[in-house]
Amino acid sequence: MTPIRYSYKEIKKMANGFKDKLGEGGYGSVFKGKLSSGPYVAIKMLGKSKGNGQDFISEVATIGRIHHQNVVQLIGFCVSGSNRALVYEFMSNGSLDKFIFFKEGSVDLSYDKIYNISVGVARGIAYLHHGCEMQILHFDIKPHNILLDKNFIPKISDFGLAKLYPIDNSIVTMTVARGTIGYMAPELFYKNIGGISHKADVYSFGMLLMEMASKRKNLNPHVERSSQLYFPFWIYNHIREDEDIEIDDLTEEEKKIAKKMIIVALWCIQLKPNDRPSMNKVVEMLEGDIESLEIPPEPTLYPDEMNTEDQTISTMSSSFETFS
Repeated sequence: MTPIRYSYKEIKKMANGFKDKLGEGGYGSVFKGKLSSGPYVAIKMLGKSKGNGQDFISEVATIGRIHHQNVVQLIGFCVSGSNRALVYEFMSNGSLDKFIFFKEGSVDLSYDKIYNISVGVARGIAYLHHGCEMQILHFDIKPHNILLDKNFIPKISDFGLAKLYPIDNSIVTMTVARGTIGYMAPELFYKNIGGISHKADVYSFGMLLMEMASKRKNLNPHVERSSQLYFPFWIYNHIREDEDIEIDDLTEEEKKIAKKMIIVALWCIQLKPNDRPSMNKVVEMLEGDIESLEIPPEPTLYPDEMNTEDQTISTMSSSFETFS
């Protein structure tokens, strides 16, 4: 089960000369390949590594020891001069983002399938946090890093930002913030709300879960009403008042599933890390009855959030423009 080390010549042959490109990200390009034994693979060719290639070493060391249904399997790797590659099992349905954010030609997944995917992702993260010899913090949970196999079983991928810590080490030390804007936990920016821990991944999962439930980006500057700009704020008021969830074309059963996912997501995105549940608890909440879920406190974006909604919306809108 240990990842195989390949030569660059073997990688090039496996990838058929790098003719079939699957995608490109911040760390390099991904190509479709095929093992000599038959199965297809995804070959991630990393860009020129900075320093001593710590991102690459981190990913190999981290994912090489993980074996779980909801974590992508690392089959092998290559280190040859400046060439570095990672060979993964091939996920025929690609990444989750193309299924939850509408694009022309995209497949519209049922809410039942979206719910099952959310539970699978939660189980995968819970395993990383609590099921390994070392606690593995991912730090980049987002739709693009959730891959789907031919049966739509989700697999957590891209461990380039991951960090390993002893299980009993509740607070970790970091010198720079890591992750993707929109999914990064607030304690990565604001030091006065709590230490950095596995609860940072819980926050990221909450933002992901909210987008899965609503099938839209959490922050959307193109909505008709300013109150809908930041979806978690808008939906919280509907949930608290027990109003109908305004998501298009849902059956009553689907509305119940979406509501449960949203309530769990609202717990996950609480400002203070101590107010968020563990991922084991998140799995329990997702698999349990909605009647047993309490409504969490209203979510806030940062420690000294402005009191009026207009000021908050204005601040968020300018922040979004800045990040764009």
